[in-house]
Amino acid sequence: MTDPLDTLKNYQAEHDFLICIDSDGCVFDSMEIKQKECFCPQFVNHYDLQAVSKYAREVWEFVNLYSTTRGVNRFKALVRSLELCAARSEVRARNIAVPAVPGVRAWIASESKLGNPALEVAIAHNPDPDLTTALAWSNDVNAAVAKIVRNVPPFPFVRECMDIISSRADIIVVSQTPLANLETEWKEHSIDRYAQVIAGQEMGTKKEHIEYAVRKRYDARKVLMIGDAPGDLRAAQENGVSFYPVNPGQEEGSWRQFHDEALGKFFDGTYLGDYEKKCIDTFNGYLPGAPPWS
Repeated sequence: MTDPLDTLKNYQAEHDFLICIDSDGCVFDSMEIKQKECFCPQFVNHYDLQAVSKYAREVWEFVNLYSTTRGVNRFKALVRSLELCAARSEVRARNIAVPAVPGVRAWIASESKLGNPALEVAIAHNPDPDLTTALAWSNDVNAAVAKIVRNVPPFPFVRECMDIISSRADIIVVSQTPLANLETEWKEHSIDRYAQVIAGQEMGTKKEHIEYAVRKRYDARKVLMIGDAPGDLRAAQENGVSFYPVNPGQEEGSWRQFHDEALGKFFDGTYLGDYEKKCIDTFNGYLPGAPPWS
């Protein structure tokens, strides 16, 4: 069986520079509709949280949109959301038994390619009810995304940036969205032509995506990750490459600044240092770590 990472390991660099770009919430204004209309309803349904749906929704949105875990892999988000639901006094007061999902926790601890294909393999070896429920939830999320999410274009200034980037740098999509969804969205809006590789959750973590893309191809000083979540920042820092934030709620302004100022600094070698630090410091002020109800 072919390793999905082979695509990243074997592609041919065309430029000296590389820009890695997240997709949901970064290129596309799709985070809100996906999390609120697709992920959360299936979370409530599959984990029997109907009696506390108000609180489950608050938890889900905090974990996936409005906190430092924004953009985290869906299965890690599932575990974290169940933890926070179980800890809420309102949920305990209603005597709702929130699943602890030890089977999902064990799978996450042993697997880096946290997507449906790897989960299906795990279930084939161990049909744990925790795993089968998580797969059913994830499959229904994907079906909801396919049915509901459409006509969501890239943020303003994304295309203009892509035109400039593609003339001087290679582009890799680095995401924890399933590959099929990424390919559909990038093709729907005719921006797939800019990317050398589109890497989804089946290819591993964002850290791994950047690591395999950079290895033996680029000077780390000529590599930039663009993202809208703290996990994107960590993936960049763990690989020793630069980071440019698309600030949640200020996406258009972030892309305008990137187009007008930051991209030129990256190419002329003046992005590193005080400018990058200022961008990251601003970004770090956008998302809290503790929930407002704690």
